[in-house]
Amino acid sequence: MDGYRSGFACFVGRPNAGKSTLTNALVGTKVAITSSKPQTTRHTIRGIVHREDGQLILVDTPGLHRPRTLLGQRLNDLVRETWSEVDVVGFCVPADQKVGPGDKFIAAELAKIAKRTPVIGIVTKTDLVPQQQVLEQLIALQEVMEFAEIIPVSAVDGYQVDTLSDLLLGKLPEGPPLYPDGELTDEPEQTLVAELIREAALEGVRDELPHSIAVVVEEMLPREGRDDLVDIHANVFVERPSQKAIILGHRGERLKQVGITSRHQIEKLLGTRVYLDLHIKIAKDWQRDPKQLRRLGF
Repeated sequence: MDGYRSGFACFVGRPNAGKSTLTNALVGTKVAITSSKPQTTRHTIRGIVHREDGQLILVDTPGLHRPRTLLGQRLNDLVRETWSEVDVVGFCVPADQKVGPGDKFIAAELAKIAKRTPVIGIVTKTDLVPQQQVLEQLIALQEVMEFAEIIPVSAVDGYQVDTLSDLLLGKLPEGPPLYPDGELTDEPEQTLVAELIREAALEGVRDELPHSIAVVVEEMLPREGRDDLVDIHANVFVERPSQKAIILGHRGERLKQVGITSRHQIEKLLGTRVYLDLHIKIAKDWQRDPKQLRRLGF
């Protein structure tokens, strides 16, 4: 295929900069979990954009932040490791928040790789502010570091999403497709299912909880004698009994809602009916314990 390009791109930015929503908009389906809570993404979920002229594989990294726990440190290492392996990096800064110390911290890190890996500056969430503010944000971003390109986008109304796709693809090396046509992510289904449950568990909980929730799918099997039903048994891990009470809710109502919401998303993902069995477990201070981190997949 003459002129066909393929390779890896990743979006970076402080937590909640719109990286996962942008990944979903480019791929055209829901592969990365999105939540209004910072630090929801923990796995490098790859979304795959299939085009006639190329294949763009998006690696979604956790937000880089100043780490306070062993988990935080591991997440940051994961981000840097990802940067060193991709062909192009998109640095996301939301239009509705001033460029701050967190952005400058990331830019300083990115500047170290910018000589060998092109970095594109992306102003996200342009649908939330007037045009003048988008313009000011573009200027502010330009002053943070030297970019290969700068572009404003909105994943919500699709503004310039295709243009961004063109820009990213243009930075990839020429080469054959790396994944079969039709594949949208290379994450194992169980990982995606766990992420969807975690996303539902995060909705509407207080700010102290996002970092404390981990989900492990213990079993995922078609029901015996039926080809239209999958049984899923999963554990939601928290660090303290008080957090268990929050997730459980009054008379278990909250957990029930988590089950309904995530089951709906999982059925869409798997294309089949699902029986979902959820339990909440306490893994004391798991974010600081190397053994427990390993057991929970970090």
